[in-house]
Amino acid sequence: MPIGKYIVDFVCFEHRLIVEADGSQHAESVHDQVRDQWLEAQGFTIVRFWNVEILKTPQIVQDTILARAGLPC
Repeated sequence: MPIGKYIVDFVCFEHRLIVEADGSQHAESVHDQVRDQWLEAQGFTIVRFWNVEILKTPQIVQDTILARAGLPC
């Protein structure tokens, strides 16, 4: 989903929440740091998960997303 000049994986505009599913290419990425700072300055909260986390512990990922959105798990 495009936001400004960036593309995010998933966004909930109602809760100003961005969820990113990342592979190893994102480890310590300066581009991601700059991007995240801009998105946070726009009022978004960013939650990042490694792809392996999503595959191995989907319930934890789901609960984390719901908690960050302020919704019951």
